[in-house]
Amino acid sequence: MKVITQRELRNNSAAVLDSVEAGETYYLTRNGVVVAELRPVPRRRALIAEELVEQHRRLPHVDARMMRQEADEFFGTEISAITTSPYGPHDRRDRFLA
Repeated sequence: MKVITQRELRNNSAAVLDSVEAGETYYLTRNGVVVAELRPVPRRRALIAEELVEQHRRLPHVDARMMRQEADEFFGTEISAITTSPYGPHDRRDRFLA
């Protein structure tokens, strides 16, 4: 960890940021008083395919029938006419044919 002044940061910002990116931490002073800490942001490591598969396996099981039943109980089943359209559940042609 290094201590630098506000003026040093202003005059050498590119070099300071390069070293921060490389892992260095700085304490920034103004008039001899530490006012800030300049440190690298933690980076998230990219996951490999096997790790993603393992995370997916740990997800809770979702029962689609139970989810649909709960949704019907909560929202009702009045929209069944829309979902039975031969053009799919998002078809709105019947609204413009009147």
